[in-house]
Amino acid sequence: MTEPERGIVLGGSWAGMLTARMLSRHMRHVTVVERDVFPAEPRVRKGTPQARHSHILWSGGARIVEEFLPGTLDRLADAGARRIVFQRDAVTLGPHGWQHRFPSRQFGIMCGRALLDWVVREETLSTGSIDVRQHTEAVQLLGEPERITGVRVRDTTSGAETTLRADLVVDATGRGSRLANWLADLGLPPLEEDVVDAGMAYCSRLYQAPPGATDGFPPVNIAADPHSGEPGRFGAVYPQEGGRWIVTLAGTRGAKLPSREADFVPYARTLRDPLVADLIEGAEPLSDVMVSRFGANRRLYPERLDAWPEGLLVLGDALAVFNPIYGHGMSAAARGVAALDEQLAKPGPHPARVAQRAISERVDDPWIMAASKDIEYVDCHVRVTDPRLTGGAADRHQFSAFIDTRALRSPAVSAVMTDVASLSVSPAELSTSRFLALMSRDELRPELAAPPLSAEELALVNLGARAPAATAAAPHGLAATAGSVSSARPVSEEGHPS
Repeated sequence: MTEPERGIVLGGSWAGMLTARMLSRHMRHVTVVERDVFPAEPRVRKGTPQARHSHILWSGGARIVEEFLPGTLDRLADAGARRIVFQRDAVTLGPHGWQHRFPSRQFGIMCGRALLDWVVREETLSTGSIDVRQHTEAVQLLGEPERITGVRVRDTTSGAETTLRADLVVDATGRGSRLANWLADLGLPPLEEDVVDAGMAYCSRLYQAPPGATDGFPPVNIAADPHSGEPGRFGAVYPQEGGRWIVTLAGTRGAKLPSREADFVPYARTLRDPLVADLIEGAEPLSDVMVSRFGANRRLYPERLDAWPEGLLVLGDALAVFNPIYGHGMSAAARGVAALDEQLAKPGPHPARVAQRAISERVDDPWIMAASKDIEYVDCHVRVTDPRLTGGAADRHQFSAFIDTRALRSPAVSAVMTDVASLSVSPAELSTSRFLALMSRDELRPELAAPPLSAEELALVNLGARAPAATAAAPHGLAATAGSVSSARPVSEEGHPS
């Protein structure tokens, strides 16, 4: 990409808009091609069904968004988004018990996905330097196997086809990407793909929160025990703009996720702790039950092709999709955009190949965290070539459990774990002698036997103190803790896993 003039971004959702904004800093002409029509207000689009479920923008991604679009976080806050400091502002039942509410350096933004998309889109398009083609879909890449020179697009209303020329085409079309077909049409071999599928499915429902609860009551995560031998069941209550809660229930293969309103609260009663069910049992529902089944982890490896075509890149969900339970999708996409920005600033030989490798490297940490955890669930379907997922699982999980247990009660260990979970620090930090020394010397708080909620918080949701809950089956946390970081392994010396 030697001084490229014209860029095309396929897909106008989160990753696509952030990519377009970044490209506009390097190119004179940027065009976004989008099948849908963008709503004039925060509203779920047909092409983003995942937007109906709970989301979190971790600080690792939020800081990148703020770099490309200054003021975005303030605008989200003004629209009702809540900034959550982890673990201080959250209540989580993690892999080995209740998490103490320690402060940390990291945060998450909680609000509806439609609001997140809308604010980023409005901020991106306000520059006036980006052309948008709505009601338009890409049907074919133009060029040769060695070099992509543009894309052929079709108007979804009239059926008319048009040729768009570009120096760089970025596929940000998400889970429905047709990249495999496009590459095959060019005569290129299929991309290698890894899949870890625990059969995760989700159902969500909006509720009217009690007065003051969306600001004064912490988000709640209750999750499953991956080693119980039974399907995992999860639940979360997240604050939303407009004084609402979004309640997401999830389950791995065989969990019999509810699809009817009458079954929603009873399913919540089957979770590891009744807190989610207690919160919503008397709350007013504001929506139907919305069900989605897209929880598999899937990753493509374009960087492994012997010859990757110049002028073509892939990022976001089109490159790697994670189980949404970890809340890493948006931040991983932002990391990919940041990697491309860095490469565009230093052109060299084989720029697309080098840039694609850099983008793929940025999804590596969330991929290993999600895939290595989901492999632990019963009846998980696994098709992988990554040696980090195929060998040494027992040792890896044992070491991960050791770290997780310590983080529940140690402020310093919890802070480092949150750095990793927020995609702000590499999981490699957990394999250093520095971190092991920290675990051995930091003070441990008493083990919690019940949710760490104050009397004032309980009063906000009309709940009283209850007897301490048993902590026998230690479940895995939802997005607010990103689960345990199973990519960590015992170390023999500084930074080198044994």
